[in-house]
Amino acid sequence: MSNFTRFLSDSLPGYRRVARLPKQLFAINPFEGDCLPTRVRLFHPGSGRPSLPFPHRWNFHDPVRILESYFHGADDEQGPGRHNRYLDIPGFAPVLVTRDPGIIRAIATATGDREGQFDRDTLPSVGIARATGKDTLLFANGAEWKKQRKIAACPFGKTTLYQPEQFCEFAETFRTTVEQRIELLRQHLSNSGQETVEIRLEPEVKVVMLEMLTNNFFGAEISYDELSNRYVPALERVIDHIVSDTVKNKLGIPWRKLPGLSKRIAQAKRDDAAFDELTQCVLAPRAENKALWKQFKSDAPDAKLLSNLKVFLAGALEATTSYATWAISHLARNPAAQEKVFQQVKDIDVYTPESLASATYLRDVLNETLRLTPSLYFLPRRATRDTWVTTADGRKMFIPSGTHILLDVWHANRHEDHWGVVAAGYPACEFAPQRWDHLAGAGRATKDILHFGFGHGPRVCPGKHLGELEVGLVVGAFVKTFQFQAENPANPARAGVSTKPADGTLVRMSLR
Repeated sequence: MSNFTRFLSDSLPGYRRVARLPKQLFAINPFEGDCLPTRVRLFHPGSGRPSLPFPHRWNFHDPVRILESYFHGADDEQGPGRHNRYLDIPGFAPVLVTRDPGIIRAIATATGDREGQFDRDTLPSVGIARATGKDTLLFANGAEWKKQRKIAACPFGKTTLYQPEQFCEFAETFRTTVEQRIELLRQHLSNSGQETVEIRLEPEVKVVMLEMLTNNFFGAEISYDELSNRYVPALERVIDHIVSDTVKNKLGIPWRKLPGLSKRIAQAKRDDAAFDELTQCVLAPRAENKALWKQFKSDAPDAKLLSNLKVFLAGALEATTSYATWAISHLARNPAAQEKVFQQVKDIDVYTPESLASATYLRDVLNETLRLTPSLYFLPRRATRDTWVTTADGRKMFIPSGTHILLDVWHANRHEDHWGVVAAGYPACEFAPQRWDHLAGAGRATKDILHFGFGHGPRVCPGKHLGELEVGLVVGAFVKTFQFQAENPANPARAGVSTKPADGTLVRMSLR
């Protein structure tokens, strides 16, 4: 059975598949309400559609185009089908894809462990489960997810991170980390013998982000060289393997059980060993109650924490690298915005919650980054029973049990109807940090203007506050030290577990 077949059929019991078959054969819409989605064809030759509307081995490297395929030609429509589409194949569960912020918010809010709520659809993350274990925040559902969420809440919460003593400790270790990394960039620039140097910043950002997590957050002591030369490359390959394993591993065979006869499997086993070693390194300081381990309120044995630690390590490398590189990439193409951030951060020498809060334009830049180029470009959900959802403005949609749901944040945030000139003062596909001042001036409350950059509702990313803190510190310090401009005018995305600039954040930079 292919992953796509498994994706469509796993949640639909046999009797329900048979009962729904007549309606499917006659293409009768299984949804109801005044947000009725429009049906998408499985195959549509000659339409110019960018991709087939499901992942397979030839298109899984470009998932954004798979999402685009659902809305091919949708802008010519009026009504709810403009932003809500579905795929319904006889014998399988329907797939709903929505770029309607109201529906996204309603479904995300109604996600949880209670009877009848939406669950996170685990099928897009089976590769992650094979690499890190199923007992994690990212994969578990129901009561198991709630237990994992409770354990993680304290050390990652804003209250913990912004306690004066805790924040000062983090800021001090951050200062050491970033000053060392910036000094390396200074030396690179000096050794080049030129005033400017061309560099891809993504590899540097990855090391900084992993170093901040392992050493500053968890209290480990791992050298820059080890992180740069061993752990980051291994994690990059593990993450690439996770993406391909989700689509290509049709039989679901754990690759760890395969003999290392091929170079690919042998390398995967070495990378997995490095991942295990790194996980043990960040777990070791728990015994000494170092760093944020002292905020960890759980008597769970170390062995029970390994899977979630792996998720945090891989997730931090992906999500915070995405967030920071996109922010730098946008500023590299917008010198006026870069200069405005510099004017706000140039005199910040001691990082405190108050000094970060005072950099209001930097905050707008980061919000605009998450709106235009979110790391989490879709949120997967699954209907556990026949469910009606109601949007904040009173619209309703009936979603049948077993439906696979893709909340398409990427395209919702880039559509003129939701974030364009009429709605937000600036074109939706334009990087415009001033958009947030415009919205505030128009009386739009932050809680009503959601970019879903960290998800939303009970399943919001548990590392949200840590990610915001890390990226704010890194981007602010980088702008304070360097002037930089993009080498390529265009700024396309590449997507896998998260999105990143396709050019690896290629810039030409100089010291200020």
